[in-house]
Amino acid sequence: MARMRTVTVRLPDELADAIEKESRATHRSKSDVIRERLQSAGKSAKQAVDPLASIRDLIASVDGLPSDLGSRYKHYLRTTGYGRKRRC
Repeated sequence: MARMRTVTVRLPDELADAIEKESRATHRSKSDVIRERLQSAGKSAKQAVDPLASIRDLIASVDGLPSDLGSRYKHYLRTTGYGRKRRC
């Protein structure tokens, strides 16, 4: 078994009660419940670091754009006059 350190943490009553309730229901120690919750929180935090995760469902969801827009974006910007001064 890996070496473990002891850490003291103060928890709100509601969270401490929920951990204690889960501990009793699953017949595991409170430490095991807390370790499991921390490990799963760490995994979800790693997923949140993925920059595409938050927009993955939006990729390729816009209709009516040219299929080569990603590779020829400068061409399309020039043809629309984007970035040029407008005449008043």
